[in-house]
Order: sequence, then C-alpha cells, then structure tokens
Amino acid sequence: MVKALLSFSGWLAKHATVFVIGIALFTFFFPPVFNWVRGTTQTVILGIIMLTMGLTLTTDDFRILARRPLDIFIGACAQFIIMPGVAYTLVHVFHLEPALALGILLVGCCPGGVSSNVMSYLCHGDVAFSVGMSCASTLVAPVMTPLLMQFLGGQIIHIDTVGMFSNIIIVTIIPVAVGCFLNYTFSKRSFFPTLQGLMPAVSVLCLAVIVGGVISTVHDDLVSRGFILFLWTFAVVLCHNSLGYLLGWFAGRLAGFNVAKKRTISLEVGMQNAGLATVLASNFFAAQPLAVLPCAISCAWHSISGTILAGLYLRWDLRHPEAAKALTEAATAQADAAAQTDEEPAFATEAVVKGKADREGII
Repeated sequence: MVKALLSFSGWLAKHATVFVIGIALFTFFFPPVFNWVRGTTQTVILGIIMLTMGLTLTTDDFRILARRPLDIFIGACAQFIIMPGVAYTLVHVFHLEPALALGILLVGCCPGGVSSNVMSYLCHGDVAFSVGMSCASTLVAPVMTPLLMQFLGGQIIHIDTVGMFSNIIIVTIIPVAVGCFLNYTFSKRSFFPTLQGLMPAVSVLCLAVIVGGVISTVHDDLVSRGFILFLWTFAVVLCHNSLGYLLGWFAGRLAGFNVAKKRTISLEVGMQNAGLATVLASNFFAAQPLAVLPCAISCAWHSISGTILAGLYLRWDLRHPEAAKALTEAATAQADAAAQTDEEPAFATEAVVKGKADREGII
C-alpha cells in the first residue's frame, strides 16, 4: 500500500502541471465543485503546501545565509526589485484594468517559488545558492510584500499592510518553521523518508484545489468576457515571467557570478510563489475578484516555463561539452573549498534537493 502511494506521489508530481490545468478546465465546466475553497479554507490549504516545503529544509540550508551573505543579498535584491518593477511596467504597457493590475503586481511582490530549487539542480545550477535565496526571500516576504504592494498598488486600492504581514506570517513562516522542526526532530526515524515521499502529491493536490477555487471565483467573468480575457492575462504573465528570467540572468552577470550562479538567480527571480499570491489576492482584494486570475495562471505557467528553461540550459551543455565539464569541475572545487573551511559542502544540500527530485519523479 505504501509503495503504491509513493509511486502515485511521484507520478502526480511529475505530471503536476497537466493535473493542475486539468482541474482548472474541469472547474470551468463544473464551478460549484470548488465553491468551498474560499477565505480561511484557502489559507489553510496554502499553509499545508508551505509545510511540505519546511519538511525538506534542514539547519544546513539556513546556515547558507550566514556563509554566503553577499550572494544571498544580491539575489534577494534582484528578487524584490526586478519582479515588482517588471510587473509595474507591464501594468502600464498593457493598460491593465485595476483587478488584473493588482494580481500581476502581487505575483511580482511575492517571494520565489518552491520548485526553483529542483529546477536549479536539474540544470547544473548552484543548488546551495538556490536554497539560500528561497529561504531568504521567504523570510523577508512578510515585510517586503506588503510594503511593495503599498508602494506600487496603493493608488489602485487600499492595501492592508498590517493584515497582509500577519497573513503571510501565518501562511508561510509558521508552516515552514513547523516543517523544519519536524524534519529536525524526526529525520532519523524510519517512517520519515516515507512521509517526505508522500508530500509531493499532497503539495500538488493542494495547489490544484487552490486553482480550482480561483476558477470557480472568476468563472462568471471568464464566461461573460470570453477567451480574450484569458489570452490577454496570459500574455502579461508570460512577459512577466520571461523578463524575470532574462533580467535575473543579467543581474548575475552584472554581479560577476559564474554560469551556475547565473542559471540559479535567473530561475529564482523568474519563478514566484504564485500560490501565496493567489491566497493573498482572495483574502485582501475580494472586491476585485479578477485579481486572482493572473495569480492562478502563474501557478501553472511558472512550473512549465521553469522546466523549459532548465531543459534549454541542459541542451546548451550538450552542445558545449567542454563548458559543461568546466561547470561540474567548478562545483567540485567549491565543495572542496567548503570542506577545507569546515563548512557543509554544497553537495550535501544538493543531495537533499536530488532526493526531492527523485521523490517527485523528475529524475
């Protein structure tokens, strides 16, 4: 029974994007099915997703913040400057209506996405740097996301910065902290790897339910305004995400990063925690129901585009084997240097992420 559940978890994680899109299409034709995904229920569901993230984090992941403060600082600055700035620019270039503008601004102001660590591993990026950036952006999100929304979206609608701060603490920091505590306490128990193996399925199911709730909320608007509304919103999400990857890469180049770090920062900047954006849009912009639409589209598209970009990086490696070899040697040298300074080698973090990728059926 357990093996069957683990196999199902890996299969579901591997086909997460197709499953989420399928739930979205199903909800479009049967919207009452997910009418219950509102308010507190939606918040609890996202909390479960963040709990699954915490279950994969160890104390070594947080030590990275102290070992590589400059790299993490540059990455965090890129995260919270590029994506909000691009979102604000697109709002004016596309002349978005207030609701859609709030949605894409919220996606831009949220921290990095959870799956970027796996994508960084798959494309031979700097995995330790990726984990450090994810931790840092999540930790500062309760402050940065409300402040940025107040600055960029305060003219559109009143932003409850204090309420948003509290909500992000409840829905991200506390579940991640609980997950880390459980990992620290029970990681050596025999049942814990099995529990971790089931978490990808839990995460995908929760994300699909959130997206289903969003489609249920905006169903009437989608029907009344037709396919053009979806295409227009998708075009904005596509530009936002793609420019995030591109400008993230150039930020790494400006900082003098090597190829592995540039790949990582491009993925970290471009992939946002759109699930958090969806919950915040539902909780704080209920008067503008269409605000959740860019968030829901981003949930699915960021996973698709991240996989595509990681594949393009790998294809470049295949066409340039000497450069790919040098990239691997640089990672080995970094691990050796860490060992000589009594630091946890990057390969230790990489092994954790590889295990996550294995459990999700990606490799």
